[in-house]
Amino acid sequence: MSFRLAAYAVCIEDGRVLLAHHAGPKGDRNWTLPGGKVEHGEDPFDAVIREVAEETGCDGVVDRLLGVDSRVIPAAERHVPGLPEHQNVGIFYRVRITGGRLRPEPNGATTESVWTPIPDVARLRRSSLVDVGLALAQTLPATGHVDPVPVGGLIQH
Repeated sequence: MSFRLAAYAVCIEDGRVLLAHHAGPKGDRNWTLPGGKVEHGEDPFDAVIREVAEETGCDGVVDRLLGVDSRVIPAAERHVPGLPEHQNVGIFYRVRITGGRLRPEPNGATTESVWTPIPDVARLRRSSLVDVGLALAQTLPATGHVDPVPVGGLIQH
């Protein structure tokens, strides 16, 4: 099984959430939260701010820790055939954008970032991470955990 520790930013402003349009390895595209892999020796708190800057062109500050999500993606549901099952542990932070300008990620997989009205999210092809992040931000559970989001239809791994 492969494993990844990642940090994700839930940026909400005026009823909108900041989403990043991600181009996958097979040309598949979906919306996700700004964020990504925590590098070896890196603090997830620092990683989320680095990822926001890299993927969106914006500066941000962490307002609070929202929670942690752990999910296992079966090998049969991976984007690339032959890969083993994969565990992703995501740490979600509420991040406030303080400056910068939205732009595509230079030499990266994020093709654009857009402030999206929260009610419109349900109609987008998106990563389940978006639903997890919004649920954490809207309910602020004391445990920092929400129920798993089922994938299928518009909701992808």
